[in-house]
Amino acid sequence: MKRPFSTSLIASLVLAFIASASASERPNIVYILADDLGWGDLSLYGQTHFETPNIDRIAKEGIQFMQHYSGSTVCAPSRSCLMTGLHTGHTPIRGNFEVRPEGQMALPAESVTIAEILQDEGYVTGAFGKWGLGFPGSEGDPINQGFDVFFGYNCQRIAHNYYPYHLWSSGKRYPLTANEGTHEGVYAPELIQEKTLEFIEENQDKPFFCFVPHVIPHAELFAPERYMARFRGKLLPEKHYEGTDEGENYRNGGYGTQPESHAAFAAMITMLDDHVGQILDKLSNLGIEKNTLVIFTSDNGAHMEGGADPDYFDSNGPFRGHKRDLYEGGIRVPMLARWMGKIEAGTKTRHVSAFWDVLPTVCDLAGIDVPKGIDGVSFAPTLLGTGEQKKHSHLYWAFHERGGRVAVRKGDWKLVKYNVDKDIDAAWELYDLSIDIGESRNVAAQHPELVKDLAKIAEKSEVPSPVEKFRFQNPIN
Repeated sequence: MKRPFSTSLIASLVLAFIASASASERPNIVYILADDLGWGDLSLYGQTHFETPNIDRIAKEGIQFMQHYSGSTVCAPSRSCLMTGLHTGHTPIRGNFEVRPEGQMALPAESVTIAEILQDEGYVTGAFGKWGLGFPGSEGDPINQGFDVFFGYNCQRIAHNYYPYHLWSSGKRYPLTANEGTHEGVYAPELIQEKTLEFIEENQDKPFFCFVPHVIPHAELFAPERYMARFRGKLLPEKHYEGTDEGENYRNGGYGTQPESHAAFAAMITMLDDHVGQILDKLSNLGIEKNTLVIFTSDNGAHMEGGADPDYFDSNGPFRGHKRDLYEGGIRVPMLARWMGKIEAGTKTRHVSAFWDVLPTVCDLAGIDVPKGIDGVSFAPTLLGTGEQKKHSHLYWAFHERGGRVAVRKGDWKLVKYNVDKDIDAAWELYDLSIDIGESRNVAAQHPELVKDLAKIAEKSEVPSPVEKFRFQNPIN
């Protein structure tokens, strides 16, 4: 055991009861993470071009979060925040940074992940989908970060493609010979889904943590024909995307050509919705749905790659910005949770929460002490509807691409700065989210003292990363 613990104060009698429960009574946890799914890409949040009944069902049978935020605005740091309970000013991985030939910059061995905590407390842990937090064999490999089982893509770049030449299975290369050359024999998300369902069935009699970082809907817009046929010719005018169909980037990060991008996008999310439904049905058929917390969310806002057309689908809903933005469209994400008999069905909350809150929440629900020094605040009282819900003093994000970007939210005030590393005199932007969720009216000039106070919060929130690339060259002020 490598983590230091402090005794957390449980906020209610219900949480205290859970904390005293035996390991066999601890809830299973299924955490489903869509890849680049925007706020408006679910029918529950306003999508009209297609429906997501299974994902919507989680909210109908549980709770819908209206002010939930991803860890970051791109994949790897968002996952790092989720795993460590630290925001992007503190978590080690603060951007997407490749390590060739395959994989990304690794989480350090000393990082304490949610999987390690649960594994040490007797949970069986499995991850199925896209990792992106450490190249194969590194200290950041999921098998070295608390997962008993991993099946899927280790590398984010390889995960751009849905007919890859290989996946990874618990540290071992898993060849997909049916995809050799240009063949399309195995659609990887379907195989990964099979392994996910097998894990749940095999561990139905044990407490388990099933992390499902799904690769849909990013970024190559490919789907099996049975899904394409449902939308072909129905989402006009179509968008043609000319991609990579040969050369060194073919199935090595380059997105394939897609003449029916709209149909493919709808088909992919429909498949994602079906996969969620299969997980829910599996829990029901095994008789363990009443002892399983299911969470569904997305790692950041909607993307614009590989032929994606978020404006056509209104993927960012009422918000400004997309993936790589620190405006709401880049970081505010859907979040739904269901725990039958524990979470009141059909409820909504405006509690402000973020990815780094998941770790302490899971610890509280499982009766595990919360590690010292994390940024997360447990939202277990909001889930269970009992006890006093602690609130964040503020939320902080940093993004180390495109000139550097930072953002702070305190109450309904949101402070944003772009070009942190390009322009030492870059101006702050201030928005009042209580009346301007679209962040269309910059009121920084009207509130200079508030800008000054929030800028100080941003400055104090940024601690140098152990990775040089993830450090701002200019001061945040």
